Amino acid sequence: MLNLLIALYSWTNGVIMIAIFALVCITLVGILINFMSKGKNKDASNNLNKDGSSEY
Repeated sequence: MLNLLIALYSWTNGVIMIAIFALVCITLVGILINFMSKGKNKDASNNLNKDGSSEY
């Protein structure tokens, strides 16, 4: 009965490492989406002619 109350392995360290890894991955994806959205706006404005139209 006493053996059932003793934990064989502590999951705390592994859970903390997985949580930190997930946080880093989410942050990197957010930074990537931010860069992609900023680049899209710049490209659209660079294609304008002198009169402001986008025709070539």
